[in-house]
Amino acid sequence: MKKVEAIIRKSKFDDVKKALHDIEVNFFSYWDVTGVGNEKQGHVYRGISYSTSDIQRRYLVIVVSDNFLEKTVNTVLDAAYTGNVGDGKIFVSEVLDAFRIRTRENGYEGIN
Repeated sequence: MKKVEAIIRKSKFDDVKKALHDIEVNFFSYWDVTGVGNEKQGHVYRGISYSTSDIQRRYLVIVVSDNFLEKTVNTVLDAAYTGNVGDGKIFVSEVLDAFRIRTRENGYEGIN
């Protein structure tokens, strides 16, 4: 099993959520997070300079079977893409096991 962690624009969350549901990824967790990105310049709006170094994003955690990893990652890449700086990042790591508390099922059955 793999854990896919994605940091995306909040404005793209609904698109990503719908795309994940379309490929039958029906369970994942998410949080609103703030991060610091590579872009150092601020923006000026009506004569007031705003810092863009603190970036509001949404952090998603999705656990999938090994054979579903590529489809899941490609779905997030496609749905979260704008082509602009700050589209986000995806991290993939190994999951040793997963358990469904209610039934005590583990492994692949524990995540589906």
